[in-house]
Amino acid sequence: MAEHSCARMGALVDDGARIAAIRPVLLSAPYADPDNLEVRVALPTGWRTTGLVEVTLDDGTTGLGEGYLAVFAPHVFVSTVELLAPFLAGRPAGDLAKRYRDMVRVTGYWSLQGAARHVVSAVEAALLDALGKRAGVPAYELLGGRRTDSIRLYASGGDSTSPSAMGAELTAVAALGIGTFKIRARGHEADKAVWTLEHAAPHGIGVAVDMAQSLDDPGQSAADALAFLDAVRAGTRQPVRFLEEPLGPARAHEYPALRRSAGCPVAGGETVTTARELLERMAAGYYDMVQPDATVVGGPRQTLAVFAGAAEHGIDPVVHCWGSAVCQAANYHAAFAGGGRLAEWPLPAYALRRELLVEPFRIESGRLLPPRAPGLGVRLTAEVERRFAFRGDAVYHCLATMPPAEPGRWRAD
Repeated sequence: MAEHSCARMGALVDDGARIAAIRPVLLSAPYADPDNLEVRVALPTGWRTTGLVEVTLDDGTTGLGEGYLAVFAPHVFVSTVELLAPFLAGRPAGDLAKRYRDMVRVTGYWSLQGAARHVVSAVEAALLDALGKRAGVPAYELLGGRRTDSIRLYASGGDSTSPSAMGAELTAVAALGIGTFKIRARGHEADKAVWTLEHAAPHGIGVAVDMAQSLDDPGQSAADALAFLDAVRAGTRQPVRFLEEPLGPARAHEYPALRRSAGCPVAGGETVTTARELLERMAAGYYDMVQPDATVVGGPRQTLAVFAGAAEHGIDPVVHCWGSAVCQAANYHAAFAGGGRLAEWPLPAYALRRELLVEPFRIESGRLLPPRAPGLGVRLTAEVERRFAFRGDAVYHCLATMPPAEPGRWRAD
């Protein structure tokens, strides 16, 4: 479980640092654009919420972490942070293993898996951020040191509802020099996948498909996913780079059979809230690519545990990061410490992916370079809190109905 990081931390961080205060912060900002299907269906106000934890050490140093939970349940996020705070105040900040165990003991009976894990993730990332700032080093140094000089990115978006908007996304991907573009295409949207595969090829861009089944229960089956792939291959010779989240939660046991027949790598795991479950899934042959998220799975150290398990099973670990810049940073620092080869780069416009950074992420020829700022390289100012104050109507609508496919929309240029 990435315990090697603790020895490295001891050489860089004053063990006397203690946690003085912890507070939850909710921020809301405009997200994507009206042509984005996620906005139309799940975020009708056009605003999206991010949940942060701010940790303050006894010397005044602050750190930020993010828990993905707040996108869906912001008040649950706040309440859970407030529940944990008294149990952490006054305790040593540098012993992440003990602070992790503290949080698991407080929340484990009622949320050993699930919502509380997002908050555990946020607190650990915030501690890493503060400790890195205190030591004057990037957070990956506290996670055992950087194991790679750059990480290839795939662009993640593709929820456009028209060819013109999808074309604009392809142009943006090409401008970044990124060679893989992941789109969202549900089972009834093979035409959309075919259109994008055909129009991406002239740019030298390959296309992956997220079937977005993580919220559907029981969701589609392996047979449904294979029928989708057959329909795509009937329309184009361009290969699907990988297929993500193709099965509903109740049919996750079908992943091994799907992998044997898919003809392309199968990816998943972004909603799983413990490293243990992802390790079990890898051992059972669920994935070619496992996608832990440091804002979901228990924090950067648990993400590294997944990386270690992936190496044992010959699986590619690819961090999922669909939140703000804090989410991105926590995942990217873990990926650099874990020797990651591929990571997600979210495309939809979201001011909190820019306004919370000390310096912009550096991308060269489609590859992410190591962050240089201390900690996670993030900050929260009073001005940002004022400009992006939480809105109660900026909550994800999970029960929204997906519109049917429009015949012919994706068959014409």
